Amino acid sequence: MTRQDAQWLATQYDNRARIPEHPQIFARWAAASKHARAHTAVHLDLPYGDGPNETLDVFPSASAGAPVLVFIHGGWWRSLDKRDHSFLAPPFVERGAMVVVPNYALCPAVSIEDIASQMVRALAWTHRHAARYGGDPGRIVVAGHSAGAHLAAMLLCCRWSDVAPDLPQRVLRSALAISGVFDLDPIRRTPFLQADLRLTPAAVRRLSPLRFPPPAGRLFAVVGGDESDEFLRQNRLLRQAWGRHSVPVCERIAGANHLTVLDALADPGSRLHAHACRLLATA
Repeated sequence: MTRQDAQWLATQYDNRARIPEHPQIFARWAAASKHARAHTAVHLDLPYGDGPNETLDVFPSASAGAPVLVFIHGGWWRSLDKRDHSFLAPPFVERGAMVVVPNYALCPAVSIEDIASQMVRALAWTHRHAARYGGDPGRIVVAGHSAGAHLAAMLLCCRWSDVAPDLPQRVLRSALAISGVFDLDPIRRTPFLQADLRLTPAAVRRLSPLRFPPPAGRLFAVVGGDESDEFLRQNRLLRQAWGRHSVPVCERIAGANHLTVLDALADPGSRLHAHACRLLATA
């Protein structure tokens, strides 16, 4: 099989097929997230817009002026939900951060471009309302997993002062991209995703962060060491395109696959968690 072969692309990008135990992992996330919502202060389903799924959950900081972590979930822009990822919030709240977990509408009901616009609205809401929940609107870091990492990279490149006159030029100064996809051309050609994502060559050009100019902020690009060759390659792309100044961290998390890498984010003893805390501390 060649790199252009449809079966090869499916093998590289179908993480549920690559991880047979994914139902158990999702069940574990759901149980841990339910526990987090029950035992951590949280404001659920706050609207950041009027569109479908335009709500977010806020885990407030106990004190004012806290850094803000916005986490964007993955699922190939077509599955999963913010409630599946509440388990990520408590370790960061315990370290003094405010955490925001937004939802977004899913493909094929909307396009990836629509979702990117929704995340712009979610970040604008966070900037405007962070202080109400203990956060500092000048210290926002966005983290995303998989499709969420793609969205995080796009947000780092956003021209915020063009979005609304009350927004500063840089709402974000840093981002953490976990197991992301930054060149959407192979995604456009991957069979099991084509019907839902409906990517065109023109959309690939507009929506691939690889093609964007390097942003002023920093992005840390991290991937599970046990992920497919394509995800390992995708993780290198922004370092190659944007350079070391914009992507000072580009590395693998040993022993982690495409899903268990999120367990590392929630583990205060892990290197990935330390990367997130480093970004929050310097936001």
